[in-house]
Amino acid sequence: MNLLKAIGECVLFIREGTSVLMRHGVHRHEVFNQIWRVTSQSLPTTAVAGFFVGAVMTVQFTLQVKAYGALGYLGGLSTSGTVRQVGPLLIAFMLSGKVGAFTAAELGTMRVTEQIDAIRCLGANPFQEIIIPRVLAIIASSFALLSAGLLMSIFGGLLLAKVFAGINADEYLRHIPTLISWPSIALGLFKCLVFAVVLATICTFKGYNASGGARGVGRAVVETAVSTMVALVVADWGTSLLADALLVLLSSMIGRTA
Repeated sequence: MNLLKAIGECVLFIREGTSVLMRHGVHRHEVFNQIWRVTSQSLPTTAVAGFFVGAVMTVQFTLQVKAYGALGYLGGLSTSGTVRQVGPLLIAFMLSGKVGAFTAAELGTMRVTEQIDAIRCLGANPFQEIIIPRVLAIIASSFALLSAGLLMSIFGGLLLAKVFAGINADEYLRHIPTLISWPSIALGLFKCLVFAVVLATICTFKGYNASGGARGVGRAVVETAVSTMVALVVADWGTSLLADALLVLLSSMIGRTA
């Protein structure tokens, strides 16, 4: 029952934010300020996380393909697994701890110190002033950061392939276009967008509804971290299932046309 109640409250939160955005718009200057703040604070973390995700994937695939004498395909296999599945999810986990926890703590502090109530008393709408700019900024920044993390994962895999398996850059990159198609890249970017929306929604919702003083803020941060990770896993499963269904549908349509 608590889970259903939380989901219902989150849906109402999204509904109210969407309604305010459609009726009153948003302050673009504030959105750009938030985008710059989130991106500048999280880019080093995302870059390092992406680098090591690609490096770990390369090491794991090296142990498998070396037994079959197929090290030439290491770059394609490692990059494919990283872009399609592992990379977006692991990097999103890192962002949930960096961006999500910070935003939930910031909004929670504003709530328990009655700053949000003060904004409402001054005749302004808290959603228009602080919630929507942060949601849009987190979505835009997280999508860009996740994409940058995937690019760094390719660089990390390339470097570890040279150090760990003795494969040069040309050989590593040669089979990436063979094993990674545009639909695979689109799937990875779509997952990045979905994960960004999930992260932005949960952290602002939890922070906005915090209560109970400093303990309530801490509880909101913990709930943000747990809820975001669970929601990211569910979203990863859902997007993968949707992508497979779309591929089957497109294949059947092409077959009928042929």
